[in-house]
Amino acid sequence: MNTPISPDTAIGIAAVERDTGLSKDTLRVWERRYGFPTPDRDANGERVYPPDQVEKLRLIRRLLDVGLRPSKVIPASTSDLAALLECHHRKAISPEQQERELTLMQYVRLHRSAELVTGLHQAVMKQGLQRFVAETIAPLNEAVGEAWMRGEIDVPEEHLYTEQVQNVLRSAISAHAAHGGSPRILLTTFPDEHHVLGLLMAEATLVPEGASCISLGTRTPLADIRSAAVNGRFDVVGLSFSIAYPLRQAVDDLLELRAALPASIEIWAGGQAVKGKERRLPGIRVINGLDDTLAALKEWRTAHTD
Repeated sequence: MNTPISPDTAIGIAAVERDTGLSKDTLRVWERRYGFPTPDRDANGERVYPPDQVEKLRLIRRLLDVGLRPSKVIPASTSDLAALLECHHRKAISPEQQERELTLMQYVRLHRSAELVTGLHQAVMKQGLQRFVAETIAPLNEAVGEAWMRGEIDVPEEHLYTEQVQNVLRSAISAHAAHGGSPRILLTTFPDEHHVLGLLMAEATLVPEGASCISLGTRTPLADIRSAAVNGRFDVVGLSFSIAYPLRQAVDDLLELRAALPASIEIWAGGQAVKGKERRLPGIRVINGLDDTLAALKEWRTAHTD
């Protein structure tokens, strides 16, 4: 029998879905098939989960995103999952990237914002904007997220990192911005998505290729996205979804936007919440990583060559 979960720490299934990006249906299927997670019930009979199980679910989601199967990762302990994720991350980056990452992470932990900004600017100058996003920011985002899950950094350090990266990306994008390029891409997020870093990384990948990107920032109502896309004669609407965005909501919102826009305006959707979900999103180009962003751009230009 499960140990009763304290009402003070219990986390409802809707909050777990938002936090981990795992749908309620997935959580229920795993409960039946694998015996994990093992929720309790609140006074209304709804599933509630202890924080340690939610922590394990976060790790499982990240490992699924790098290609592991549920049957392999769900039975493992939280510590084994963390080690597996760390091992995968180290294999994915070069020794030079590892050294750069360790240095920048140390600046984050010590609140050394000036050194962090200097290090980021140096990386941009050395790598160029696209490689900087792919080889420095993408793996660094993973490292920051993993450090936060392990309790090695807190919210202030995560905010410090995010703010400085955003500032550096905006500055670098401004230096590369092209006017009159094609396609014309409108970038934004839906109202419940407030993370802007994914948008900036997409823009930093597209702008050096000569695409014309206009960002509305985050949390734009669907009707306003449609109005801006149609009235501004954009070719593409690009949306970003962080891992915390519920998949079911992302699918519903995207299909609603697809129905509201003319067929001539493409929708590109990227981010961890929609990664690999092409079958659930007909008529929408799912972007599975930064390289795929460039592939989508090439496909659009090929299709629109006179």
